[in-house]
Amino acid sequence: MIIVCLGDSITAGSPLWDPDPAVRARISEPDERSQWQWWAALSTPQLDFRNHGVNGERTDQIAARFDDVVHGAEALIVQGGINDVVQRRPVEEAARNLAGMCDRGRSLGFRVALADVLPWNNGDDRAAQDIVRLNELVRAIAEGLGMPLLPFHDTLVDPADPHRMPHEWTDDGNHPSVEGHRLLGERAFVVP
Repeated sequence: MIIVCLGDSITAGSPLWDPDPAVRARISEPDERSQWQWWAALSTPQLDFRNHGVNGERTDQIAARFDDVVHGAEALIVQGGINDVVQRRPVEEAARNLAGMCDRGRSLGFRVALADVLPWNNGDDRAAQDIVRLNELVRAIAEGLGMPLLPFHDTLVDPADPHRMPHEWTDDGNHPSVEGHRLLGERAFVVP
């Protein structure tokens, strides 16, 4: 099964990996294990993941690439929203963009899953509350469309601090570490 993974830097594998060879050439020590899809493929080798993550993109920018990346797909995983939060854009708008991509994928006959937004260690209280609200909306989208929700947030949240990832699960406070990606690929991923 070909699964297109459409998202931002969390899908791309930043800061240690990027699906774009030109971007990856600028990474001092690239590590392909810095992708949750790499770990998911280990446990489900019959799946062919296509990484279409782009660092820094908001949900509207991710949606603009939809048609260019879904050809040949049988399933779609939509991930995004943190850059909308970082740029202080309305989370309701981000949720509409995510829902639109999911709905579009379903209308094309794809099996679709949606990932929620990770905790952001480098964010402030406003960002933490925006993530909580966006994740509420993301859960409602998944439930409303009857599709799987990949619980990225709850998989990597620090039990002692619900707005942060534990230090060992993040490289830079923005992105999962290799260990964080392993947990996402092994625990949060479900076949859509």
